[in-house]
Amino acid sequence: MTTAPAGDTAPATSADSARAQLDRLQLANRAEILAKVTRILNQQQGASQQLLLDIRGKPLTVNAAIGDTQLAVGDLVKVMRAGNELQLLGKLAPPAEARIAQALAQRLPWQQRLDSGLAQLVRLLQPPPTSSGPGSQSGLPGAQQPPLPAPVRQAIEQVIARLPSQQSLSQAGGKETLAPQVRQWLAESGLFAEARLARGGSQEVPDLKLALVRVVSTLLAEQGSDAGQFRRLTPLASPELVQSPLQFPQPLPAPPATGRQEPMPVGQMLRLLAGMLNRVTVNQLHSQVLTTRTTADGAAAAPTATWLLELPWLNTEQQPRLAQLRIEHEARDREDQNRGGKRHIAQWRFSLAMDLDEMGPLYFEVALQQEQVSARVWAERSQTLTRVEDQLPQLRQGFRDLGLDVLDLDCRKGKPQGARTQLEHRLVDIRA
Repeated sequence: MTTAPAGDTAPATSADSARAQLDRLQLANRAEILAKVTRILNQQQGASQQLLLDIRGKPLTVNAAIGDTQLAVGDLVKVMRAGNELQLLGKLAPPAEARIAQALAQRLPWQQRLDSGLAQLVRLLQPPPTSSGPGSQSGLPGAQQPPLPAPVRQAIEQVIARLPSQQSLSQAGGKETLAPQVRQWLAESGLFAEARLARGGSQEVPDLKLALVRVVSTLLAEQGSDAGQFRRLTPLASPELVQSPLQFPQPLPAPPATGRQEPMPVGQMLRLLAGMLNRVTVNQLHSQVLTTRTTADGAAAAPTATWLLELPWLNTEQQPRLAQLRIEHEARDREDQNRGGKRHIAQWRFSLAMDLDEMGPLYFEVALQQEQVSARVWAERSQTLTRVEDQLPQLRQGFRDLGLDVLDLDCRKGKPQGARTQLEHRLVDIRA
């Protein structure tokens, strides 16, 4: 494909004007350079296109004869000056951030809440309702719904059995017993499923995402279907996640308590599981985008790793609830005026949101740098605020027992007014 250079805003009318424009770009004959498609001005019926390219920070309008190569806004292309024309040498693969953002955008509208999805799976394990009227004695069809197939029931039971319970967490009082349990909870959240498999792990390792995948594969096997049919299903989505898909953490109200649930059709159950798997995948992709994000001018941001985790657990009534955790790790080298040279500084930030049945929504923000820590807690209910304030001295002493210097410890009513994630504009504004 060759392109005929034009003026900054209008097509070229002569070879002299084309040569002048390329000369102003300081582009020698046979020289190669990268350009970015910033705008598609006009697309004719057939194989021609008018594009606006960014070359060395300057705009250039070109008439392009498009062959099999499809160009879109944001694409990077390698071009070469051939006399008074630009010749397309190839289109570069999109940067990793753009590929991740595209995959994330495809799944955003199809997320199912993990707690509500797990609640429906829990109800499916309960004995199905039976009819006690005349129909049950006369053998009418539908008098008793068929139970779940044994392999499917076993796969769901394995998912629920891996969830930590409120009782087990409260019984782990000391840091020697609680810390390993929390580490295991994080490791099995599903966020690291593919990473564990890439390191040679087994499909049978305890992991929420892999456990949900096993439920899917068991259902498909019972129906004699394959994975292709599962991928063609439209996942069930939760309205709360559609309205605000990227705000994290975002405490969600507890799923409504309902009685026994009628047996769910296989197709509906697969759609529910597809939405839940999408939710885990969205958290994985969102974490990667935030970790690899760039600044507005395209430069790499400070080295910061971000993990977004949703941690399901069971309350005292054995109902699934959710804790949302955001972990950020930032590493910087700073000048050490006392010792000379540079000093490596690592900072950790933790944000936790959860809705407890008796205490209501709670929010925690903790910042840790070297041996210094600061923490803030928000509670929406006045009674909960009072209870948390009474526990602050114990929390302060707990930090000190860990050898930490407490800089700030505070409790407030309401919820934090944190900055919203900046991913929305990055989905359509990926810098070269």
